[in-house]
This record gives sequence, C-alpha cells and structure tokens, in this order.
Amino acid sequence: MKNTLALLFTALGTIALSTSLFADISRPDSHAPAGVMGDHIHDAGEWMFSYAYMDMEMEGNLDGTRSLSNDEILLSGTGDFTVTPTDMTMRMHMVGGMYAPNDRLTLMVMTSFVEKDMNHVTAMGGAFNTQSSGLGDSSITGLYSLTKAEDGSANSHVSLGLFLPTGSIDERDVIPLSAPNSAQLPYPMQLGSGSFAIEPGYTYNRYYQDWSWGGQIKARFQLDRNDRNYSLGDQIMGSLWAAKPINENFSISARLQLDDKANISGADPELNPAIVPTADPSLRAGTRVDLGIGINWITAVREHNSWRLSAEYLAPIHQELNGPQLETDSTFVFKTQYSY
Repeated sequence: MKNTLALLFTALGTIALSTSLFADISRPDSHAPAGVMGDHIHDAGEWMFSYAYMDMEMEGNLDGTRSLSNDEILLSGTGDFTVTPTDMTMRMHMVGGMYAPNDRLTLMVMTSFVEKDMNHVTAMGGAFNTQSSGLGDSSITGLYSLTKAEDGSANSHVSLGLFLPTGSIDERDVIPLSAPNSAQLPYPMQLGSGSFAIEPGYTYNRYYQDWSWGGQIKARFQLDRNDRNYSLGDQIMGSLWAAKPINENFSISARLQLDDKANISGADPELNPAIVPTADPSLRAGTRVDLGIGINWITAVREHNSWRLSAEYLAPIHQELNGPQLETDSTFVFKTQYSY
C-alpha cells in the first residue's frame, strides 16, 4: 500500500504543479464523474444537497488473479471450507449536504442506507441466502482550497474527513443449522465499520476550452478497533478522469479508479474462519482497477444555482485479491445535485 500511495502522489503532484480556481459552474464537466466524491468546493455562502445511488455486483471468487471454482474452495472438492459465497449485490443510497462558510473552506456531511444480499453453496450440496440492510457509516469532511487560477482554468484542494460508526456491525440472519436470526454475519455483510476513521485527500481539476481532466487520491485509516475486537483494513483510493462537453448541457467522461485495501486487523470472536472465506480476516485485502464511462447533465443554471444529474458505469480491468474472495463484476452510480 505504501508503494501504491507514493506512486499516486508522485503522478498527481507532477501534473498539478501549475497554479489553479474554480471552473465556470455552467460547464457540464465542472464536476467530476458521478463516482467521485468531494471533487469540488463552493463560493462563500453556497449550499448544495445531493443524493447518490450505487449498485455493485459481485460474482465468482478469485485468489490473486486466478478464478476459483466452488469445488476448489469447498471440502467436497479440493478446498478447505464448508461454505462459499457465489455472488453478492450491494446497493447504497447516499444523501449529503455541502456549505461554504467562506471562499476557501467547504464543509460536507454524508450518510447512507445500505442493502446487501449474498448467495452461498455448501460442501453438502445445499444453498442459502443472507441479507442485511440499514443505516451505514456517516462522515463529516472539510475541503480547503489550495490554489486558484485567476482565469478559472484550474483548481486544487485538500480534504480531511472523519467517518462516524453509525452503521451496524451486529447484523444477524438465518444460516443452515442456526436458529432464526441467531448467526452473526461475516464482515462483508455488516453495514458499517464499528470504528472511527479519518480520510485525508487531495483533488486537482484542469479545464480547457473543449475538455477537462482531474485527479483525486484519498486514504482511509481506521483509528481503533470496534467493540467486536477488529478494525477494517486501511484503504487507498485514487481516480484519474477526462471529460468532454458535448453541448452546453451534457458532457461525457472516462475514468480510471484504483481501490487498494489491507486485511482486517483483529477478529470477531463469533465468526469461525474455517467455515467460510468471508469470516476470515486475512482474506479481505486486495487491489482493483476499474474503467468507468460516465455522463453529466446540468440545467437551471443561474449565478450560484444549478441542478445536475450524472451517471457512471464502471467495470474492473484488473483485480488481485487475497482469496478466496468475491470479485467485482460492475458498479453503477447515479447522482443528483442541487446547489444555490
């Protein structure tokens, strides 16, 4: 993870040494693609409210970059586990607000509602499903402007977020041989982290007459273990995108996204890592690179007011996971924003 972080900072630093300010808000590409959060700041006194929906689909298991069959995971074949997941869907509804007390500082709050659904097969030939849903973790973030180009052609800012453990880590459901709702669900099926985390970040945007590009890097660090004696692995997230306006209302974008995370530290004492891979804290790390295609639409533009819709579809072009671990097939993000 340290090498990945160093490379990303070097790349972004090299392309962001020029001076930078805010792009004209009337440009459809003045905001980043839908899957990028905290990509811009506001003028003093401005408010913005947003809603985002994310759908992530996972199917099949990887060990490193190699696909594994169920037989390679289960005791009935050549594997070590009595249960394996086969596919998972995660849906997230995110609501947020931003306010700028002055021209350099913007404050952002965000919370989420999460729905998870995972299918499994057993070494005895059975199958079952587990589900969880509810409030996810929340965050409070400050974004501070670093550089401002006088002609509005570029901007850069740093951010620091505090993640609050508002999501449950006590989700339970029915599994084979368990009483109703009595089984503690494995780590990927929990709704939150159970611990506080900080997320520093850096974002740079550059605008030309007929296209734009930007980059962002963030790192999330868990501050402590939760009351189940574990903490999620630290995470590095990076994005690099380019966008082109089609007309005054629409723009299209392409983006590369990096997600690199470490294994879980500690372990939930109720989970048996010998039964299912999702209960093993040493099988949660991995690196994924996605390619995303998106569209942004803007209307109702006045001096400080605008309404935006954006959508983005991402698919992995590289995954290397500590497995067995479910691989990601696709991610879809839809976002709407209103500012005034």
